[in-house]
Amino acid sequence: MTKTRDKKAALKFLEKAMKKHGPAEVLVTDQLRSYGAALREIGAAARQETGRWLNNRGENSHQPFRRRERAMLRFRRMRSLQKFASVHASVYNHFNLERSLTSRAHFKKNRAVALAEWRRLCTA
Repeated sequence: MTKTRDKKAALKFLEKAMKKHGPAEVLVTDQLRSYGAALREIGAAARQETGRWLNNRGENSHQPFRRRERAMLRFRRMRSLQKFASVHASVYNHFNLERSLTSRAHFKKNRAVALAEWRRLCTA
């Protein structure tokens, strides 16, 4: 999580990733020019692959987190972001009842039970 997506940030990310995972045979990135510049500086420009659907696996792996991303834009510190994300996940799971899988009456009953429990927890 950086405020800028420039060559310096890409270099830092790539060096950290290569140190942890070792040099890769192929590096799949999006078509952001900072990745190309950073890979040229490292000397791995020939191993970069960019394409319309090549990055899908990486982009889809963090989709649940992206759903909450808009609400998290106001956070300046990683610590407060992590606090919010952990609390939000547990509360969201408490109220996420998969509406499409149940009847309306069953959904309303479960929702009322969850809301009553939530109110009980908040008053304690």
